[in-house]
Amino acid sequence: MTAPTVEAAINELMDRAWNVVYDLLSERGLLNGGLDVEEYTGIHSWVDGPTRYTVVHSRTVAVLFADTRPVDAITFHHDLLGADDPKGYFTVPG
Repeated sequence: MTAPTVEAAINELMDRAWNVVYDLLSERGLLNGGLDVEEYTGIHSWVDGPTRYTVVHSRTVAVLFADTRPVDAITFHHDLLGADDPKGYFTVPG
């Protein structure tokens, strides 16, 4: 069995919840004329306690997933990827 590619991992997360991701982007004014799943090219994932957090990003926006559920979207900036606690950039429901 081979490891999934970055593209496959992004597609699996985004395709599973595209309607919720679209709503998050819309609510935060981040649609910028519409975004396609193919525009998302980066992924960063880590475990914190019982939850796996994953940030999927394009050149302009980042979406935070808690396990497989999208929880927030923000404008992407590179500091996010080197942060000790990337989820601190997002609003995470309690």
